[in-house]
Amino acid sequence: MPTVSSPIGSITRGTTGTNRLRRVDRYIAQLPALRQAASPLVVDLGYGASATTSLELHQRLARVRPSVEVVGIEIDPARVRLAAASAREGVSFRLGGFEVPLDGGRGATVIRALNVLRQYDESAVLDAWKLMVSRLDPGGILVEGTCNEVGRVASWVDVSADGPLCLTISLRLADLGSAPDASKPSIVAERLPKVLIHRNVPGERVNAFLEDLDRHWQMNSPLSVYGGSQRWIATAEGLRADGWPVSGTRSRWRLGELTIAWPAVAPKGFHW
Repeated sequence: MPTVSSPIGSITRGTTGTNRLRRVDRYIAQLPALRQAASPLVVDLGYGASATTSLELHQRLARVRPSVEVVGIEIDPARVRLAAASAREGVSFRLGGFEVPLDGGRGATVIRALNVLRQYDESAVLDAWKLMVSRLDPGGILVEGTCNEVGRVASWVDVSADGPLCLTISLRLADLGSAPDASKPSIVAERLPKVLIHRNVPGERVNAFLEDLDRHWQMNSPLSVYGGSQRWIATAEGLRADGWPVSGTRSRWRLGELTIAWPAVAPKGFHW
């Protein structure tokens, strides 16, 4: 089991579960960085108390890139020893932290760090991002974010060597509704990445975005008779028409995803 002398970071609670990260896995599977890499290597940073999320990540990505290699990295030696028993072809585990130790100084194609920075102070995010992206291959992507315990409410930021690129939110549309007490899309505020979770206040861009997201969702409530996907698509189109830099197409929107360029939601005073 490869080790490093001083892993950088703190041990997390280790919460994990089957299918918890399926939404972000699906997103990573369509990233150009993964699909175009000659020998894709994806890191599951902070996989938690079991090997489940790393094994699922490999299974899902192998459908589009059969040669993909997944390396699970954990800062807790006991978790690494436990996960090592589940290693298989294409999936390995090792001790480490934000320094992302890989054999031979190899770089990662994608680093997935979900529910890792949630326990840190907001002031620690930028340093952690910069350290992780320094371990990417050219053109590689860090996907860092948070989801709820069952993975139905999630959000993440794509970060490159040049800085953050976009924010994606991903929701199970069947859990949203039109009744007054039903969940609104802004339920994602509870699961924003650490860099944004404390910025959902008046005067911040992400707050304005979530308010407009709820407004368009409510405006399109008549489309609920055709299903949540049609209502979400109309919501995304309405936001784009209002000038929000929403990217993607209907094929992504119908999944309950919505991606917006980072400058539109970046915290005040943020500098890379």
